Order: sequence, then C-alpha cells, then structure tokens
Amino acid sequence: MKTAIITGASGNMGHAVIKKFINEGFKVVGTVIPNDPVPMDFPADKLDKVVVDLMNEDDSVRFINDVTSKYGSVDAAVLTVGGFAMGSVAETKTSDIAKQYKLNFETAYNVARPVFVQMMKQNSGRIFITGARPGLNPKDEKGMVAYSLAKSLIFRLAELMNGEAKGKNVVVSVVVPSTIDTPQNRQSMPDADFSKWVKPESIASIICYHCTEEASALREPVIKVYNNA
Repeated sequence: MKTAIITGASGNMGHAVIKKFINEGFKVVGTVIPNDPVPMDFPADKLDKVVVDLMNEDDSVRFINDVTSKYGSVDAAVLTVGGFAMGSVAETKTSDIAKQYKLNFETAYNVARPVFVQMMKQNSGRIFITGARPGLNPKDEKGMVAYSLAKSLIFRLAELMNGEAKGKNVVVSVVVPSTIDTPQNRQSMPDADFSKWVKPESIASIICYHCTEEASALREPVIKVYNNA
C-alpha cells in the first residue's frame, strides 16, 4: 500500500485531499496542530492522525523519520499548511514578513526537506506544496506584501529541489489555486460568483492524478488550478 503525508489535515483542502487519497487506496498520515478541535471522520486504519508542530524543525524531522520507520517509504506528500495576511508596503513591518515566512515557508520546508531526502533514497515520490497567485506573479499581489514574499519562496524551493532531483523519479510541484470554494470564503465574500471558484475536491483530484502511473512522465513544477476565477 502506498503512503501519503498530508499536512493541515483538518483544513478544507487537507480534508479533501485525504478523502481522495484514501479512496485511491493510499494509507494517509495527516498532521494536525495541538488541540485541533476539528473532527476527522475517517477510519483509523485509513488515516493515521499525528499531532506535529510544523514550525519546529526537529519535531518535523522526527515525524518524517517515524513515518518512514513505520511504513517504509513515502510516496506522496501534500503540504497544505499556511497563513494569510493583508498589508501594503507602508503597512508591513519585518515582523509581519517573519510571521508569514514561518507560517507559509518554514512549515513547508520543515516537512519537504526530510521527505525529499527520503524520496531521493527511494528514487521515487511526489511532493506538492501549496503556492499562491500573488507569490507567482507580482501583479496579483494587491496589498499582500508579507504573504506574497513568503509564498514566492515556495516556487524557488521547488526549482532548487527539482534541480537536485534531475534524473530521479522525484518531482516537487507547487499547486497554485485561485479562490477556493470554502464556507469561510463564501462567508467573507458573499457577493462573489462561487461557480468561478475552484473546489477543494477538484484540487485533490488533480494532485492525486499526478501521483498515478499514468502521470509518471509529467514534470510539472507549477500546477495552476484556477477554474474561472
């Protein structure tokens, strides 16, 4: 049975990805924060829920080592943890940038690095890191300076890892969604056209497809999932 690690298991996107991977026959290891109140209604034999502080590098490395010791390999890792903040240049202090860096880059890197090392040993595996349009193109920044700077590093990280993995069957991709159709986004933008947004289930299906044998020849460093938004 293949093994997938999903960070941010209790989030809307994390939940959808877990459901899809379980349905496709994966054993899923999902991370949650301490005292996470969100219920996870998946069978215990399908989902191994682990409490990890992904801002702590040592804890993150220990977590990945535990997963590989228990399951032998990691076939896929989908990193959905992150945070968001508004703020123009005039409003953004270095402390704001540091906070977004920790939430969006460190939480990804702390998992991606040990997973990448393991996959290089295996000579197989797919890593998916959640990016954002403002991090990909400055014209989409629109007053999100700290968030955009932090997310922009995700794309550079994928490039560097793919450079090291050239010739191996290890691929690191950045998944870039437009506005995700979640209850929280609907509540905050009630006048928007929800039909143009991308559903978490659609993102999950696209990610899972890239983990199939059928897609094994693909080397997509950036996967844009925009729908019509």
